[in-house]
Amino acid sequence: MTKALETISAILKNFIDEEPKIPLHVGEVMDLWTAFVAFHEAHTLYQIAQNTTVDPDLKHVIDNALEGSKSDTKLIEDFLLKEGVPLPLVNPDKPDSRAMSVPEGVRLNDDEIANLISVKVAASITFCAQAMSKTVRSDVGIMFFQVQVELMKFAAPLKNLMKERGWLRIPPEYKTPGQPYK
Repeated sequence: MTKALETISAILKNFIDEEPKIPLHVGEVMDLWTAFVAFHEAHTLYQIAQNTTVDPDLKHVIDNALEGSKSDTKLIEDFLLKEGVPLPLVNPDKPDSRAMSVPEGVRLNDDEIANLISVKVAASITFCAQAMSKTVRSDVGIMFFQVQVELMKFAAPLKNLMKERGWLRIPPEYKTPGQPYK
């Protein structure tokens, strides 16, 4: 038990930010820039999805996704500006439109929307973990951890909705060689 407590203590010390701030290193800046651009790209996806779906449950999920993503993006934007890092160019917001005004060949169906968002969120969770592991500055690591937790809180209800509606893509069951089939 002592080793577990020592390990937890060592991890927590990494997140205590009492030391003077060293300059951001190029990897931290690149990861912050990448997250900033990727989250803005997600805003575009969410806005297109809002303009495409008529499903009230999916619309609620998309609204939550957009709100959370904008909050995470603002966190990163404020941090970059505070550190004197110029922001990358991003696309403007999409205008609102009615779902039935979008031509059928262009309109995404609800299954496609849910799976696109699911993949985007899963990739973002993984990206945050990878970026967090490369940080030297505790404040950057904590920020990526906060964003990752918010993404995970959003991912669970999305997965539940996808299961309920039959939209979740599940790979086939794996059977090890020699295992009897039922």
